[in-house]
Amino acid sequence: MINWKNGHLKVDETTLSEIESFAKDYMQFMAVAKTERETVTQSIKEAREKGFRNLDELEGSWRPGEKVYFENRKKSVVFAVLGQKPATEGVNIVVAHVDAPRLDLKPRPLKEDEQIAILETHYYGGIKNFHWVSTPLALHGVVVKTDGTVVEIAVGDKDEDPVLVIPDILPHLGRKIQMSKTMDEAIPGESLDVVIGSVPLKDEEKEPVKKFILKLLNDTYGITEADFLSAELEIVPALKPREVGLDRALIGAYAQDDRVCGYTAFRALLDLAEVPEKTAVVILADKEEVGSMGNTGMRSAFIDKFLSKLIALTKPSFSPLDLYEAWNRTKVLSADVTAAVDPIWKSVHEMQNAARMHYGPVLTKYTGSRGKGGANDAHAEFLAQVREAFDKEGVIWQMAELGKVDEGGGGTVALFMADRGADVVDIGVALWGMHSLFEVSSKLDVYYAYKANQAFFKHLK
Repeated sequence: MINWKNGHLKVDETTLSEIESFAKDYMQFMAVAKTERETVTQSIKEAREKGFRNLDELEGSWRPGEKVYFENRKKSVVFAVLGQKPATEGVNIVVAHVDAPRLDLKPRPLKEDEQIAILETHYYGGIKNFHWVSTPLALHGVVVKTDGTVVEIAVGDKDEDPVLVIPDILPHLGRKIQMSKTMDEAIPGESLDVVIGSVPLKDEEKEPVKKFILKLLNDTYGITEADFLSAELEIVPALKPREVGLDRALIGAYAQDDRVCGYTAFRALLDLAEVPEKTAVVILADKEEVGSMGNTGMRSAFIDKFLSKLIALTKPSFSPLDLYEAWNRTKVLSADVTAAVDPIWKSVHEMQNAARMHYGPVLTKYTGSRGKGGANDAHAEFLAQVREAFDKEGVIWQMAELGKVDEGGGGTVALFMADRGADVVDIGVALWGMHSLFEVSSKLDVYYAYKANQAFFKHLK
């Protein structure tokens, strides 16, 4: 049912208990999935425990109820439960992205200045630079050596770990250099350098602190300075998911944009009780925050390859037309977060069409900006089908836009799925502080996003 009031006024004690249980699972997942690689790895691990198999290991023909996954370079993944109808009849997809704004290390990141070892970074996605200074940071990622050895690094999140930091300037000295400037100018991207060490290596004249850090890295991980050239190392907040408010109704965590949508879609698929009529698919994609470019983003062909593999299970010899027809019969929820009204900054919203905390996940007919530029605009017929599915399952949901018409806007991967011929509409959990280091969501909204995905898989024909 579309929700015109706070969802807590509608749910009973049994549902509240289910909301709390689901929120606990979600927070545990977020605590270990700090990067897109870690999200893909953790989701595959949990899927395999539920009986999912690598699609390339599947033998024989189409078997309704078969659970499969298709991994793409460890940074995006597709999960599916095969339906009663073949893939040529189309599939039902929920797609979310699992990359998040962060700081990436430059290819040659390590240097010494004033006897301090620092890592130079290049920010990824839309960030506010001032969020990242004077806050505890962690280092996550992989280093791949020339012999193919992969070294995984994750430091800063355990209680016993050290953290990293980008120091800010004190207000006593910052009036001219920082506080009289615009927010964009006050902390430029090139100043987001991370302190990694300060102790010199004895008996070294040149760059002794850098050499001490290199020795630590080599002793701990077996890597050298040259190995940074083939590394993917990310700076992320060293913060754990936490309950917010004395009533504990909210969740604060890094990267809820968009792992909250990825997790709720993934769990909805794992928890399907019956074989769906149409194949149920969840895509966890990379690179959305930088335009969905690259061969792990939604502009690439990996999802076409996956759907082609499904079609081949029932039609080994098929033409490109079969793939086009399958896409044309496919329904998609493009699951990405939106902005909830914050009472402090409510002026950026048009209140009649604004999303609110505890009102359920948000259907958004179109995204884009200023005249719907860059948007998919969902057709009324498809929206009616989605509404009906939600209402059949008692899903609490709302409909909203992202801010005032000329205030700004945003986009998702919806248009790339629509380009393939599918019917697509945006849906997502409303957040406070999107793209910050501590985004805030509603437990109730997270739970009903999960229920909305289940309803979509069950009822969309």
